[in-house]
Amino acid sequence: MANSFRLEIASPERLLVNEAVTDASIPGEQGVLGMLPGHAPLLSELGTGELTYTLVNGQKHSLAVQGGYVEISDNHVRVAASSAEYANEIDVKRAEEALKRATARMANPLPGVDVARALNAMKRAQARLNAAKAAPSNYAGMPGPGLKE
Repeated sequence: MANSFRLEIASPERLLVNEAVTDASIPGEQGVLGMLPGHAPLLSELGTGELTYTLVNGQKHSLAVQGGYVEISDNHVRVAASSAEYANEIDVKRAEEALKRATARMANPLPGVDVARALNAMKRAQARLNAAKAAPSNYAGMPGPGLKE
């Protein structure tokens, strides 16, 4: 069995990652999917959360993702995300404010407040904050891991 697998992460705007990795943790709609080399074939909905992976050189990376699909086949994991951003691209202050607003809406739902929408906003903001906190400082200002400028 190989010691790595190919990970591709793309959003409608761009290809974010195309790398050989040793492991990945991907938020599925029904829970977190742990990936290692030789994983069984799978097709799943992508959830909202922090996606993490480790390059073959040991560097760990994190992205915030939301919605889409994950396909695993022949030691190749493809993530087609509706939305994805590198940890170093996240505006932490904006994400914190969004989390506060969504939490307030959930704590005291007023008539006419869409609770499902507020819950989704809360999940997105928390995923962005989790990814931003995991960002290595050596990424500041770089286009992101796995791709050349």
